[in-house]
Amino acid sequence: PLPPGIDAIRPPFLVLVVLYWSIATPRAGGITLGFAAGLALDTFQGSVLGQHALAMCLVTYVAVREHQKIRSKPFFQQALIVLAALFLYEFVVFSIDGWSGHPMTSPSRWLHIATGAALWPILAAILERTHERR
Repeated sequence: PLPPGIDAIRPPFLVLVVLYWSIATPRAGGITLGFAAGLALDTFQGSVLGQHALAMCLVTYVAVREHQKIRSKPFFQQALIVLAALFLYEFVVFSIDGWSGHPMTSPSRWLHIATGAALWPILAAILERTHERR
């Protein structure tokens, strides 16, 4: 666990990794990977079952559908696309939290979106080195 001040800016590493694999190899990392990762996140965090799974499925669907366009862009432009994808993810989670009676309306809820997008070029470069392109 991180201190409360730093915990708000922790990037969503699981979402970023699933996004990377959905863009780099859409057959290996796709909607099924997004659903499984989201369901695991729901289980570990104790949130509404299916909340993160739905949000992750939506984000990975967009990433898989547009993976060729996203992959052809430089890292800076990819980071802007990832920013939009993280915003979509957080908006879905925020909406389900509100509908289920667990609202968290603090502005710090949205900070990790910016840190995730800022970290994207570094994370994508590291993950790119971990697998071999064919």
